[in-house]
Amino acid sequence: MANPDPRRALDWSECPDGPDLVALWASDDADSEFRLGTQEFDWHRHVRGQILCVENGLVHVRTQAGSWLLPPGRAGWLPPGEAHWVSVSGVTAGWSVLIAPGACAALSARPRIMAVDGVMRALVQRAAAWVDPAHLSAEQVRIAAVLLDEVRRAPEEALHLPMPRDPRLLRIVAIVLRAPGARHPLATMAGGAGLSERTARRLFQAETGMSFGRWRQQAGLVHALERLAHGVSVTEVSDALGYAHPSNFIASFKRAFGEPPGRYFASRRP
Repeated sequence: MANPDPRRALDWSECPDGPDLVALWASDDADSEFRLGTQEFDWHRHVRGQILCVENGLVHVRTQAGSWLLPPGRAGWLPPGEAHWVSVSGVTAGWSVLIAPGACAALSARPRIMAVDGVMRALVQRAAAWVDPAHLSAEQVRIAAVLLDEVRRAPEEALHLPMPRDPRLLRIVAIVLRAPGARHPLATMAGGAGLSERTARRLFQAETGMSFGRWRQQAGLVHALERLAHGVSVTEVSDALGYAHPSNFIASFKRAFGEPPGRYFASRRP
């Protein structure tokens, strides 16, 4: 009988000790350790820090601090013990790196999204091929250290929708997220939540670091990325968000992400 794969013999996400990092490559194959495809993972947390990245499709991650989107070419960082919810949409390949708590000291103490370049991806591929992460050679230890350096130095991306904590603001947020294109006046929503418009604007800025208008625009872009990743046309997404013409939506998308929608997703296919 073949020896079991040491990477599958333990749930490394719950092991505080052992190697500084364990890299895992995943797919939507039935025998994949971390099955992808399209599904949701309810709220949970890990002992180890976790980096998530997909080769195609889209991942939506929620934490208590807000929502993050992970299109291809972006990786999400979740510190040890960070509660999170994950939705995977149309993903057939991706990877994860599980980092021991003791090796996370030099990394961010909050969730974030980072850009992934060819160096980081190649290092993850190399680490994912290691047969026994618990017993690394001197060369493998050096590679792991370089990978951690790449993670620490990776530039942060702004695909974040911060969430307020005030329950009155959360009532406003729920209305916007249910229908991002509805454009309900803030004064009306604030009144229904027991706030004046002025107070609502002040609290939004204080709790999210964004004006309400900027937050609502970001919410629309979050919605747009999710719908586009599911194959919905630019015209349909534009209409749903209340843009007068698809060209207006494309211009807004390009300002936020540097490329029009078609090129953005095409450039991130493996």
